[in-house]
Amino acid sequence: MDAFTSFFDSQTSSRNRWASESLKNFRQISPVVQNHLKLVYLTLCCTLIASAAGAYLHILWNIGGMITLLSCIGCMVWLLCTPTYQEKKRVSLLMAAGLFEGATLGPLIELAIEINPSVLISAFGGTALAFGCFSAAAMLARRREYLYLGGLLSSGLSMLIWLQFASSVFGGSAALFKFELYFGLLIFVGYMVVDTQEMIEKAHHGDLDYVKHALTLFTDFVAVFIRILVIMLKNSAEKNEKKKKRKD
Repeated sequence: MDAFTSFFDSQTSSRNRWASESLKNFRQISPVVQNHLKLVYLTLCCTLIASAAGAYLHILWNIGGMITLLSCIGCMVWLLCTPTYQEKKRVSLLMAAGLFEGATLGPLIELAIEINPSVLISAFGGTALAFGCFSAAAMLARRREYLYLGGLLSSGLSMLIWLQFASSVFGGSAALFKFELYFGLLIFVGYMVVDTQEMIEKAHHGDLDYVKHALTLFTDFVAVFIRILVIMLKNSAEKNEKKKKRKD
């Protein structure tokens, strides 16, 4: 009994120590950086709303396609080439990029609504939950703790691009598609953590470009959302097929 009590006390003390260390790490973020993070996440939320509006416009008028994709890329490049002092212009370009991105994703979202609307809600909720959890983990961790993962993730991303290129040229199997899907999800979840820590580190060194940082997090969010949605749609379709076979 005493051994159990001592073990429980040690576990409790370790949890308390972890919590206190995490809070100390959070206190390392200066008020200036905290205000910067608020601006970044507020801008990110507005961009996601603009993206949802773009998806809705596609459902109404079927505007999503190659043109909206190129327009989205063009707005992102234009934003990155615009000086930071032109704040309103850069925010407008970010909102336009979000709008065009949402319209580009419109066909996939429309398909999800036709198959099972709850899948779309679950995918967005799961992405938001993962984004919140991993962003919080990056903030509470020691400074620069996860930045070393950047090189590893870049290598994984280049590998994923080559796999997609090879499958598009030579044809791919269902197993390869599944691997690309889950491997890509793992990579972009990792980028959520690395990009959040990198953003905080840059802010500590005076880089308070909240529009650019919001754009980075937006691309991470969309990449994770697409993969979660496709995985859930695939699972839903497989379940429907099994139900049909049972009925037959």
